[in-house]
Amino acid sequence: MANNWAIAIGINQYHFFQPLGCAQADAEALRNFLVAEGGFLPQQCLLMTDTSPPLGDRSTYPTKENILLLLEDLAAACWQPQDRLWFFFSGYGVNHKGHDYLMPVEGNPDYVEQTGIEVRQILQSLQVAGLDTLVLLDINRAFGIQADALIGQETIDLAQELRVSTILSCQPEQFSHESGELGHGFFTAALLEALRFGNSSTLVKLERYLSTHTPELCQLYWRPTQNPVSFIKSTEQIILPQWEVKIDRVSAPVGEKEQGSRGVGVQFHVRGAPENWNLFSPSLPSFPTPPLPHSPPPPLPHSLPPQLPLSPSFSGASNYHKKKTANASFWQWFLLWGATTLLVLGLIMAFIRHKTGFKVEQISTSTKTTTTKTIQVLIPKVTMPTPIPVELEIVKTIPTPIPVEPEISVSRQSALISQQKLRKASLELANMSLNPNQASDISLAIVAARKIKLGEPLYGQAQDNIKIWSRMILDLAESRAKQKQLTNAMAAAQLIGKEDLLYPKAQAAIIKWRRQAKQSMTNEALLDAASALIQPKQASTYNRAIEVVKKILPGEPGFDDAKKSMDTWGEKILSLATRRAAKGDFQAAVETAVLVPKETAAYNKAQAAIKKWQKK
Repeated sequence: MANNWAIAIGINQYHFFQPLGCAQADAEALRNFLVAEGGFLPQQCLLMTDTSPPLGDRSTYPTKENILLLLEDLAAACWQPQDRLWFFFSGYGVNHKGHDYLMPVEGNPDYVEQTGIEVRQILQSLQVAGLDTLVLLDINRAFGIQADALIGQETIDLAQELRVSTILSCQPEQFSHESGELGHGFFTAALLEALRFGNSSTLVKLERYLSTHTPELCQLYWRPTQNPVSFIKSTEQIILPQWEVKIDRVSAPVGEKEQGSRGVGVQFHVRGAPENWNLFSPSLPSFPTPPLPHSPPPPLPHSLPPQLPLSPSFSGASNYHKKKTANASFWQWFLLWGATTLLVLGLIMAFIRHKTGFKVEQISTSTKTTTTKTIQVLIPKVTMPTPIPVELEIVKTIPTPIPVEPEISVSRQSALISQQKLRKASLELANMSLNPNQASDISLAIVAARKIKLGEPLYGQAQDNIKIWSRMILDLAESRAKQKQLTNAMAAAQLIGKEDLLYPKAQAAIIKWRRQAKQSMTNEALLDAASALIQPKQASTYNRAIEVVKKILPGEPGFDDAKKSMDTWGEKILSLATRRAAKGDFQAAVETAVLVPKETAAYNKAQAAIKKWQKK
């Protein structure tokens, strides 16, 4: 059964933006409603504000690092496919170079790429996790910042591309406003009203209510109109567990009422958070689900789309069981017939060999050699001359055994078996209409294969497929890491579960890539800061920029870009020195050329020019 999760982020006190008045209250109110009236467990409804308490030893202060690490750890340790997630953000948003960013508490409009959280990154991580997600963004757009004029357009495009249900507080050309009288942003106030008065049994109904009442609230309090914009993945998507319970009770057949009520109780009252949640709350108890007597086989996993055909090997299990008895009798008859045939053929071959030996004896009466014992083995008690050597060779070649292939064939055979298993596993993905180049699709196949229990006919094949598919996911992750797509690489590696043999390797890779991502972010900030120091026609500014970039060491992310920048800036310094020498000011030229550092490609040319100009 699916768990219900929520992440509510609200930021009032920004470091580089004007403070907001209601963002924190927005997040707190939504979180409180979901826990008190929405059926969400408190430990699975997470709050990140300026003053929110920590989760165990984990800070909930809404920095970029804390937000991203929380998403990564939840995806790795807690979330399961088809879990329900509400992701709510109330704060500033910025569009920079055509990309939408959510700004954490330390977000800086001058360094958006370094300090902001790209919306694409968030939506991709949620989509990869296979969650039933609702993203709610009450984005405030800072006045006077031209770069974010169309904040929201890319977000909706991404939501459509990734199939993630998303609702934004206003159109891209509008501003999102707060109300001191309401104590909330207008969008969040309408959202809370819809939830409290039951106007949100499905996501479509919630979207319709927000589209109508948000602009009405703005007009009522004399504020510019806000028209929410949204993408809804499914018209029947249920957003709260309590509404799912009601629908299940209405639609359940009469014969299934008792079992349906038990399922509801287990889903919303007995089942606790996953065991891995003790990462944040060590004292949280877990409640095992008691088995139901005479329960029917479990249904196919919801993570597979209903319209997709199942693999023949999975769906054919019952046919295989039915045909097992008939196949057994057929093979018994076949083995009996084969044994009889082999016996008859053996007698015929013995008779032919006996005749052949007799013929050899008759032909070779006129020759004498010292190898009489060989024929005596075939025909004992008969003394005869040695046969012709050619005929003797014929006798010797008859019992020659079949040559044994060298040991290397064993490894070749195992390689062929592995290739066959790989092709079979890939065919399984194709039969389920899943893309072998998408880690999330492969993860869905693994979930389906884990449903096959020990002792069932296809259990062995399913376990082989799981190993192969896990290897495919890790290969995809490593490929993305080589392409510098570290966030996507980590998201893919997190799909490898603890049950897999590759889990330790995947976790080690995630730690390494996370470290590289942090280093890459730091180095990008250094490179940007160095570029900001440069003033054209001032050699000393190029020199200072190079000194800053020198902190990026070989082997670190961004070193190649740093080296190119250093070489370019070194050439700029030498170019300025050459211009001054061309004007006859050799002393100034020498003073300028001295600023070319050793680490640049222009250093040797600068030293040669200095010697030349010093002689003049």
